[in-house]
Amino acid sequence: MKLAKYLLFLSPIIIFIIAISFRQLNEGSLGSYTHPIRIYFTPSVDANRISFNAKALTDFLHKETGYYYTTAVPASYIALVEAFGTGKVEVAAINTFSYLMANAKYGAEARLRIVREGNETSYKGQFITRYDSGINSIKDINGRSMAYVDPSSTSGYILPKAMLDSMGVKPSETVFAMRHDNVVIMVYQGQVDAGATYYAPPDSATGEIMDARMRVLKQFPDVAKKVKIIGFTQDIPNDPWVFRKDMKESMKEEIIKALLDFVKTPEGKKSLFDIYDITGLIQTKDSDYDGLRKLLEQQHINFEDLMKK
Repeated sequence: MKLAKYLLFLSPIIIFIIAISFRQLNEGSLGSYTHPIRIYFTPSVDANRISFNAKALTDFLHKETGYYYTTAVPASYIALVEAFGTGKVEVAAINTFSYLMANAKYGAEARLRIVREGNETSYKGQFITRYDSGINSIKDINGRSMAYVDPSSTSGYILPKAMLDSMGVKPSETVFAMRHDNVVIMVYQGQVDAGATYYAPPDSATGEIMDARMRVLKQFPDVAKKVKIIGFTQDIPNDPWVFRKDMKESMKEEIIKALLDFVKTPEGKKSLFDIYDITGLIQTKDSDYDGLRKLLEQQHINFEDLMKK
């Protein structure tokens, strides 16, 4: 009887010691405090804006999955793609074209796709210019200066450039501004004659602009009166959330479920909207992007050539 009492008294201590030992054995494994799951974000907007709002996301994911997380914003789209090759990232909110590169080179896997205002699951690029530029159509860009986002930006370079080429339109000068809001600012300030950014339809209830011009409204409240849209590219699937090829499937599924739950919460809706104007997430698969792959083949657009730009 005494032995049984002693064992009953010691059992919580024994369980605690076993738990600590198990944790120590697993210290350093993916998702642990010393080896957190790394989530990277496409550098299409200000890095400080992303980092500030990402904390709510990582706190929620930790609570729901028990794993530890850290976030980062690489210097460029290409740097994000290469992070999959060097094993520096497990999960990424990535733009569509960069995903195709990461998938082709390193087997990265699209599992979620973002949803934007109005339940939009696809998007397109837009051509913008100042109202006083004398440019009223895409053809008028011929011989004028043009700003793109990044060589790997689907809506901010790949599709607009392919469209200009197919129309025989040749700008006199092209520059890469690296972010969508930077392109808008360059056009607004007259540094370039035209630019290419992502498009999103106006808010259905208020009529407020939701395309890339929205990103500079606080800085330039009259941007919609100074900068106009003159044309669009074709539609493409919205940007995916991508997972590293060799992650355990069970870990992927846990994170996917937590992300889907996060975006349903008021805090999650605000956080993801403030990062990338995301209003929801849906599950997706690699084949959803086959249409874009076909377009790139038709345009003879080569991944390796773009990686060199």
